[in-house]
Amino acid sequence: MAAESKGRVCVTGGTGFIGSWTIKTLLQDGYYVNTTVRSHPEHKKDVSFLTNLPGASRRLQILNADLSEPESFKEAIEGCIGVFHVATPMDFEESEPEEIVTKRSIDGALGILKACLNSKTVKRVVYTSSSSAVSSIAIEDEVKDESSWTDVDLLRTFKAIGRSYAISKTLTEKAVLEFGEQNGLDVVTVIPTFVVGPFICPKLPGSVGSTLYFLFGKNSHPFSFLQAPMVHVDDVARAHIFLLEHPNPKGRYNCSACLATIEKVLETVSAKYPEFQMPTIDALKESTGGLKLPDLSSKKLIDAGFQFKYGLEEMLTDAIESCKEKGFFNRATI
Repeated sequence: MAAESKGRVCVTGGTGFIGSWTIKTLLQDGYYVNTTVRSHPEHKKDVSFLTNLPGASRRLQILNADLSEPESFKEAIEGCIGVFHVATPMDFEESEPEEIVTKRSIDGALGILKACLNSKTVKRVVYTSSSSAVSSIAIEDEVKDESSWTDVDLLRTFKAIGRSYAISKTLTEKAVLEFGEQNGLDVVTVIPTFVVGPFICPKLPGSVGSTLYFLFGKNSHPFSFLQAPMVHVDDVARAHIFLLEHPNPKGRYNCSACLATIEKVLETVSAKYPEFQMPTIDALKESTGGLKLPDLSSKKLIDAGFQFKYGLEEMLTDAIESCKEKGFFNRATI
């Protein structure tokens, strides 16, 4: 297929971890890409990591838009055949009330879907959800499929860490699927687990930071775990594009490659990087707070024809190499 004939798509949240890697992959695949970034009155965002991507000078357009003003996405969506809604409010510090974060997330998503409907060109919307919308607690050896939803009342009752993110992702995913059904708009959702791997964005991605926190001279991290399902960022980007191009996808799709234990992560990193000063497994287990996240089955995505390319070793190695390249490790680590 000629590169010109792939058409134009829109990626919201283009400066984030998943958004920027998806743009990189779309440009490689021959798409024209519109992406949205939040404008900041005081400082202009450096987007050179996007504009320097191969193919970007001719096929990437960067526009300003903000979830707080859903109508601001209209221009970016016009003329697109598909939209990847990746942008999401991130408030792990709980600096705003959960209701405000959730409202912004839902209103922003529905505003984007309305713009897609009005565009008359958008054939499908792929919404980036999160494993925190599938389940917030692990029951030993339980594997969750797409029929499982996080109990938001339970999160509110227990005042769980990161609850506003989990609640907003759960309620927004439900809202976008419902809007699609009610309005005849083709909407599918991708549910990535812990996303690990290389990154082109200047900020350290949260999921990379919490997976490798013991390499940053930190003794603990609020999201450190005893076990967590993981997926390589490139597989996540490819799954988004796969679902855009698939003839007839339906509903939700879990996107997870493996279940990683803290032992396995430590063992893999120690074997690959003997020069790192590593904590003992006992010290690490003590610092995790015992968080065990449930495994997610990707059977539905695989049955649709998708193939995962990367395992745990590649996820960790690629992430560490990106951290080294960007100077994220302090001197005490090595």
